[in-house]
Amino acid sequence: MAENLFKAGELLSQIEIPADLRSKFTEDQLPQVCDELRDFIIDVVSQKGGHFGASLGVVELTVALHYVFNTPEDQLVWDVGHQAYGHKILTGRRSVFHTNREYKGLSGFPKIKESEYDTFGVGHSSTSISAALGMAVANKYKGNTNRQHIAVIGDGAMTAGLAFEGLNHAGVENSNLLVVLNDNCMSIDPNVGALKEYLTDITTSHTYNRVKDEVWHLLGKVSKFGPNAQEIVQKVEHSIKSSLLKDSNLFESLKFRYFGPIDGHDVIRMKKVLEDLKDIPGPKILHCITKKGKGYEPAEKGSPTKWHAPGLFNKDTGEIIKVTPVSPQPPKYQDVFGHTIVELAEKNDKIMGVTPAMPSGSSLNIMMAAMPDRAFDVGIAEQHAVTFSAGLATQGLIPFCNIYSSFMQRAYDQVIHDVAIQELPVVFCLDRAGVSGADGQTHHGAYDIAYMRCIPNLIVSSPMNEEELRNLMYTSQLEETNAPFVIRYPRGEGVMPDWKTPFKRIKIGTGRKVLNGDLIAILTIGHIGNEGLVAAENLKKKGISAALYDMRFVKPLDELLLHEVFGKFDKVITVEDGCVQGGFGSAILEFMADNQYHAKVVRLGMPDRVVEHGSQEELWAECNYDAQSIEKEAIKMVDGASSVKANSLAG
Repeated sequence: MAENLFKAGELLSQIEIPADLRSKFTEDQLPQVCDELRDFIIDVVSQKGGHFGASLGVVELTVALHYVFNTPEDQLVWDVGHQAYGHKILTGRRSVFHTNREYKGLSGFPKIKESEYDTFGVGHSSTSISAALGMAVANKYKGNTNRQHIAVIGDGAMTAGLAFEGLNHAGVENSNLLVVLNDNCMSIDPNVGALKEYLTDITTSHTYNRVKDEVWHLLGKVSKFGPNAQEIVQKVEHSIKSSLLKDSNLFESLKFRYFGPIDGHDVIRMKKVLEDLKDIPGPKILHCITKKGKGYEPAEKGSPTKWHAPGLFNKDTGEIIKVTPVSPQPPKYQDVFGHTIVELAEKNDKIMGVTPAMPSGSSLNIMMAAMPDRAFDVGIAEQHAVTFSAGLATQGLIPFCNIYSSFMQRAYDQVIHDVAIQELPVVFCLDRAGVSGADGQTHHGAYDIAYMRCIPNLIVSSPMNEEELRNLMYTSQLEETNAPFVIRYPRGEGVMPDWKTPFKRIKIGTGRKVLNGDLIAILTIGHIGNEGLVAAENLKKKGISAALYDMRFVKPLDELLLHEVFGKFDKVITVEDGCVQGGFGSAILEFMADNQYHAKVVRLGMPDRVVEHGSQEELWAECNYDAQSIEKEAIKMVDGASSVKANSLAG
């Protein structure tokens, strides 16, 4: 880990754990604590990278929560987890926060194994209400009715179905649950949908604004009324219900007591409100209005999308630091997708684009700008994205549903029931397939090959380079294809600076021989095949003749090519950037067994354990499927075979 060169301010340096915050500082000192915490986040992230705008936006909320509640005894769940940098700094990790998202360093998200203050791992969104409710019900069952449970949900996470499922259940449980809605109108890109418009209506209601000061003045006195507190609370509730909007309040209809909206950047006000809400039993929701990037002028005035995770930047000027390449660089796979879908859509008016709240991350924003009536951001709602796409397909359209591989797991039932069983031609473009880098264990696209290849009617493919991605996309939308089609590709750059090649149809279920060889065969799927190519070329220099096959399809497999492989080679290595269990290598073993071939097969890929965070190259090496690892395995197989042969001859 890197040496810690980051210094905290006068007050922040005295806080090792939240108990220090509560015991050492008065209410009047909290604004300074917030300023120093914000400065520390800016200082570290500007030089080390990571998520930025979201954590700046909840600095005051973070300080107020830890000041009012007795964490970790009171349980705090963050959602989405990239809001929790301030939380990590206040909970014993300030001295190592500079290792955030680095290999072997702190996780970029809350993680149970990392700290007792991280009550729940939150890398995917919208889980906080269900998790916190489970904690609250469990503690009520155990007789611990004084323990508080707080779910902080923001950055668009309220748009997911799971959040509403949690609210629906929580409303009928008389449990000690506070939901804090961090309303900043943003996930990574601007929030979309009717809920966003509803929340905007609440925050701009003239009717509400006329009475809110009176209501909050009354609420602020609740704790002073002793036995009459319940009566006062009822008056507060009545005032809010009758004053907010002409229409009924959504959260009240789910049997939550609704409070707000309030300024989420007024830490003293937040502290007072949270103290009073502690004394109100049952499920309640506090609606806070915050601004992503608050307190850092370039982020406040600039694009919230750009400042979500800007990379390295000059903290004094706000200039984002970009390394100027010495030669033309390959594009990111996501950008190849983004430009290619527009090219295809210009020629095929049946093509539509769908993504669940990741238009910039997936580059579907390119199509949204060029063809706004044909590209849809449906919010953080992967299940809906898939079934919405299926609905489009029933009407003769060809939806390209672009979802990160890790997030596609949330819509697995819809892939099976709504697409595959009905044989609807939805094209699933799975971005961030394989190890995802610094986002770590919750974001690795480890399982998609295994969970997709077992589903009937699906075509499952992965390109080795940008040209193949374009050609697979082209093939998937052809009339003769007319089938559910999966295309998986990794985060980051490809290998072809001159990537905009003419479209060519790829015959479904065909791979290609990249290099000839006589001694050992290396079979790869997807971008990781480029590591296989380096390994094969290095082996050739060492006198080991290795053939390389880019299989392109996991389902259907190229059986003609595999008959060639097993008819010629008795030593085979399979390589995939995904889980070994049930993955590409398993498919090859199944083929070998079904056809009664006998060969030594070694499968390389992600092992049967949770892989932590780090750069893609670091994780390929750790998991033993980078070029060097492939080369070592091949040498071991060849040397082992030579030793057996030598011993046999000697005998």
